[in-house]
Amino acid sequence: MSTDSFREMKPVSGPAARGQLARSGPTKPALDAGDSPTAGTGTFQPAGGDRKPVRRKGLSERNRPLWMLIPGGLLMFVIIVVPLFLGIYMSTLNLDQYSLRKWISAPFIGVGNFVEALTDSPLLHSVWLSVSYSLIAMLVTLPLGIAAAVATQNSFKGRALVRSIFLIPYVLPSFVVATVWRTMFQPDGVVNSALGVFGVDGGLWLNGPQTYWTLILVQIWASWPFIYLLALSGLQSVDHEVHEASALDGALWWNKLRYVIFPYLKGPLSLAFLIGMLHHINNFTLPYVLFGVPAPSDVEVLPILTYVTSFQSFRFGLSAAMAFVSLVLIAIPLFIYLRAVKLDDAETPGGKK
Repeated sequence: MSTDSFREMKPVSGPAARGQLARSGPTKPALDAGDSPTAGTGTFQPAGGDRKPVRRKGLSERNRPLWMLIPGGLLMFVIIVVPLFLGIYMSTLNLDQYSLRKWISAPFIGVGNFVEALTDSPLLHSVWLSVSYSLIAMLVTLPLGIAAAVATQNSFKGRALVRSIFLIPYVLPSFVVATVWRTMFQPDGVVNSALGVFGVDGGLWLNGPQTYWTLILVQIWASWPFIYLLALSGLQSVDHEVHEASALDGALWWNKLRYVIFPYLKGPLSLAFLIGMLHHINNFTLPYVLFGVPAPSDVEVLPILTYVTSFQSFRFGLSAAMAFVSLVLIAIPLFIYLRAVKLDDAETPGGKK
């Protein structure tokens, strides 16, 4: 065979090859020995490519992540939903120590327990005590927490130790906090002894008209580190460039706090205020250990009243109605906060309308 014949057998590459392919048209792929004659009628995948055939997801595979919610959903249903409906059903029964043995067949009285709770019981007084003492405690802890967060934001020697000391009231259990303060507020305790040095008669802190302010004082001491933590997290989210810009503009410390730092703290402090209010209203351990049961009337907050009605007066239906009222009382500020967050999210450029 001549040299010219070998030249003719060489593969053509480059623009000439593309021109030959364009003139000759598309070629069909060759069939292997085991392929059926009809295999070439389907969609052709280029040989040697990494592209895999697209697989359509089935219904079970597409909804597979929803199955992961079943354990948590069942747990919430058993722990939250079932007791909630049982409590609502109990609030419609005349359930006491006599009908407790067969409480399913207890007399049905409808809204009678709610009427009695609102008219013939100290429920409204307890609601007022719970809301007022929670509001006063939060109004005091907010500036304390913000001041502590601002003071420990910048680096200084011993900052880690100061932050650890600030967190001591928060990490201690409520039972321990109430026990320590109960010992300190005894007639011959540390508080009266310290006031006696200055010639001040402390009087009775755990019984009498001072009990209301005693509860507020202990609640402030136990809850202000929570505000401190959320305020500190909000301060750490402030951009360093914003601090530099305010310093270059010659902003005073008060203007810097008002126009630079406080806008960043709006979200964390709103959440802290809501959580703190709900926690104070539902706090049972602190007043129970601090004052005992029955507690003085000035500190008979809603959880204490519900406990006394249920386990000392054995009016289980009436206490269930009181518990439902407390649930509604808690749901109102929670709904307002969630609605406000939803509106804020809708007003942002990336929020859903």
